[in-house]
Amino acid sequence: MKAQTLIPASLARMSALALALLATSAALAQDIRVGVLAFRGSEKAAQEFEPTLRHIAASLGGRKAVMLPFDLDGMQRAVADRAVDFVITNPGDYIDLEARFGVTRIATLETRIGAASIETIGSTLIAPRQPGGPATLADLAGRRIAAVSREAFGGYRVIWREMSDIGLSPSRLDAIVETGFPMQRVVDALRAGAADVGVLRACLLEELVADGRVGADEFTVIGERPTTGFPCRVSSRLYPDWPFARLAETPRALAKSVAASLLAMPETDGRAWTAPQDYASVHALFRQLRIGPYENAGQPTLIGLARAYWQWLAAALLAVVWWVVHVARVENLVRRRTAELTREIAEREKAETAARLHREQRDQFSRLGILGEMASNIAHELNQPLAAIANYAEGMTRMLDARRDTPALMRDGARGMAEQAQRAAAIIQRIRSFVRRREAKRELADPNDIIRDTLALFEGLAARRGVPLRVQLGDDVPKVLADRVEIEQVLLNLLQNAVDAMLDAGIAGKGVTIRSSRMGAAAKIAVRDNGPGLTPEVEAHLFETFFTTKPQGLGLGLSICRTIIESHGGRLWAANNDDGGLTMRFTLPEAQTEAHA
Repeated sequence: MKAQTLIPASLARMSALALALLATSAALAQDIRVGVLAFRGSEKAAQEFEPTLRHIAASLGGRKAVMLPFDLDGMQRAVADRAVDFVITNPGDYIDLEARFGVTRIATLETRIGAASIETIGSTLIAPRQPGGPATLADLAGRRIAAVSREAFGGYRVIWREMSDIGLSPSRLDAIVETGFPMQRVVDALRAGAADVGVLRACLLEELVADGRVGADEFTVIGERPTTGFPCRVSSRLYPDWPFARLAETPRALAKSVAASLLAMPETDGRAWTAPQDYASVHALFRQLRIGPYENAGQPTLIGLARAYWQWLAAALLAVVWWVVHVARVENLVRRRTAELTREIAEREKAETAARLHREQRDQFSRLGILGEMASNIAHELNQPLAAIANYAEGMTRMLDARRDTPALMRDGARGMAEQAQRAAAIIQRIRSFVRRREAKRELADPNDIIRDTLALFEGLAARRGVPLRVQLGDDVPKVLADRVEIEQVLLNLLQNAVDAMLDAGIAGKGVTIRSSRMGAAAKIAVRDNGPGLTPEVEAHLFETFFTTKPQGLGLGLSICRTIIESHGGRLWAANNDDGGLTMRFTLPEAQTEAHA
């Protein structure tokens, strides 16, 4: 069998970049360094695991989780040099790291289809669709097979075990063409004619077809195995998914906190982290192929082993006894720690529920406070349609008394009364929607529409106080994912503060300006007044809870506003204008269109 290697320069660059990042991250003692096996490139690794790292960082409060992408060799060196605290890698690489460096898994990636979890690591053998091509594993003899690496678990070793089951040794292949990462290069090797058959990770073929990078009929699957509940075509049995493991030197308290964070992480794109799974099937593969920890395992008879190595057998027996005691002790510790984690998670969920209820009550009080300040405006707004209805009714009565009750005039009067009643009902509906208690509901929204709805509640109050409102709505403002009532609450607070500042300064006529625009990948909304602005002392405490400059204020408005905007992923800030006055600005991130397609 010939050996060929197609190692791309980008692979070496990725490992060199990761090792360079290690030197920088080593200086940040508070960073949590997570090495990730980037078998499809660093960008794809970041896309898959950045949500996990963000969740860990958020759970640990202030500690940053840094992802360091590696190839297989780079991962081994990083663990040997203790340059990472945790690793996310494939099951095969984990078995090697576990045996060589004492790496221990604390969680296992779990993929769900509906309510059922599935094992997801396997391999798919593909070949160009052409007459006379290979159809079964036995047809691989004498052919060139392309794989990422001989050491790649889902890219070669899984198929090697299936070949071993039918007595097909790798020596009977014509060549093993090692393409290196990313795994897309296996497809490139087949297209270039550098190999006859390629090994892909399970489900990668379907992903490439869905992305349009591979034609639906371009390749055929060799030795396809039937699977129950698994959505992809495979040529091998399936194994547990990737583990999240800690190094032996990683502090136990940190590992415990990270494990709790992973188990509490919500499901993302059908995948979540669960308790460490049994990797016995992976060990069975290594034993059968005599690789990794089982590389030197022979097959001597019991009699021969007893005669030649009886001293070692005695030591092994003692080791087994010790191991049984150790396993029993470890299982006891695992049960105790699992119970501790369960209690901690329950307490955290209880605290989060209490905090959420407190926040909802606080927001409700804030909305009721705003409504109280607007009570006179609401009465005035309702009085107008009611007065119009009364006028219509009086006019119709007079026509009846004067016997001038023509159908056309009576129809117009009745229609006018109906329109004014609908206007009053719309005012009441807006008020009810604003103040009622409800669960937060985020939906795709146009910021300009939210501004218009808010002004419908507020412009009457501003007019009665002699403060003109100027509105400048941008044409390219992106849509956002937001709770409309919460954003209206923020705008009403900012508008109320702006009007109060103008009235206190005695310059109401200069007016308040509301402007919307795009700022990068976010919508920006600004409320500008012409009041006295902020002193340095007030600016330093502006968003603190219970801080207020109003005699009757509670000091909750701006604090709640910042909480609402930050919970939406945006930012709220204040700045004095060069020509006098103050501008309050906040941003909301642009909604991802694919999430709402």
